Amino acid sequence: MNKFKKISTLFVTTLLLGTFSPLGATSTTVSAATIEQPEIEGAAAFIIEPTTGKVLLNQNGDEKLGIASMTKMVTEYLLLETIKNGDLAWDDQVEISEYAHNISQNYELSNVPLRVDETYSVEELYQAMAIYSANGATIALAEHIAGDEKSFVDMMHEKVESWGVTNYELYNTTGLSNADLQGNIYPGSTETSENAMTAREMAIVAQRLITDFPEVLETSSISEKTFREGTDDQIKMQNFNWMLPGLIYERENVDGLKTGTTDFAGASMTGTAKEDDMRIITIVMNATNGQQDLGKRFVETDKMMDWAFENWDMVPAFEENQLIENIDPVVVDEGKKDAIELAVKSDVSLLVPKNTDMENISVTVQLQEDLLNESDHLTAPIEKGADVGTAQVISEGDELGYVNGDKGEEISVVAASTIEKANVFVLAGRWVKAFISDLF
Repeated sequence: MNKFKKISTLFVTTLLLGTFSPLGATSTTVSAATIEQPEIEGAAAFIIEPTTGKVLLNQNGDEKLGIASMTKMVTEYLLLETIKNGDLAWDDQVEISEYAHNISQNYELSNVPLRVDETYSVEELYQAMAIYSANGATIALAEHIAGDEKSFVDMMHEKVESWGVTNYELYNTTGLSNADLQGNIYPGSTETSENAMTAREMAIVAQRLITDFPEVLETSSISEKTFREGTDDQIKMQNFNWMLPGLIYERENVDGLKTGTTDFAGASMTGTAKEDDMRIITIVMNATNGQQDLGKRFVETDKMMDWAFENWDMVPAFEENQLIENIDPVVVDEGKKDAIELAVKSDVSLLVPKNTDMENISVTVQLQEDLLNESDHLTAPIEKGADVGTAQVISEGDELGYVNGDKGEEISVVAASTIEKANVFVLAGRWVKAFISDLF
């Protein structure tokens, strides 16, 4: 287990709060609590920065809502993971079941035509799923990987739960209503069951997808592609993300990620864009009450992206090996010195509102339990640069936190100097001095 991962019972809590002077301090005080947030027309809206998981906007982000074809991001993740593990190749040929074929012939749904007497490469079915949200192609891939859709859905449950996603319902691989699946429904669900998650959890799914498999953006950014070009089944696939180049709501630097639309979910979208070395993920759910205005989700996403890029910056807070100042001393027993200073192990940056006063940040340090003695002190000898714990750094006034629930940017903390073990005569002298002090 990674002892510097999320703070847990592996650590004894030593609270060391202090205000200090990191890099880039400014004179204007702004905080996430005071920055004016946009009002997004939709049942929920959420924005994160994926490398840190910092939440920039949370509008009803913890209510479970329909996700429709945004479901396919989980399917894409498992497909890409299976390929990475060597259990599947892009040129593997996929046979089409009667179930996948029948779904693919329903052109009231998003589909490319599939035939039971032909095979299709994993790559072309993946492209149909990621670009055109093709439902039959999605089912065919799931069946090829897991044997049947139910078993693949079980894999989806296990995967999202490993990410900390708990407030969800996943009944199929596509995001369709069970009513559209011609009786092929997940055990325990009903004909009207639909997939659902919170906006926060959709942000986690998107974060994991583009972090672990950034190559997904190479496909999600394709505006148009022809399926089975040169055959009788040729069909032009126009991406349902109309913010991509050449499409009606085009926005520069948008390269993903997935739309979703059903009557239950409304018009929803997970978007992503990168400007000036900062990427954001946006979620808008049910931007309309149903499907009357499919463009509204793009208008709201554009508004969210404008606001995020105009109002937030990644700002350096500490340099590698910089001391954490103005905190209580960390006591060291049996050393030539009785206290040690701490430093950050690596550069630290915070995503904060522009013009934030970087002097108003705090740090909470937790020392490793296995380094502490019975008095909860460190014991000499201690080498300079040795890992001694972790710290969470937070800008004061930031109530939005991080998508996984953390309240700060977590970093490793090291000893800022070497403290050698004191010799036996020094230790004996200290014992005598303490004994006499106790007498009087």
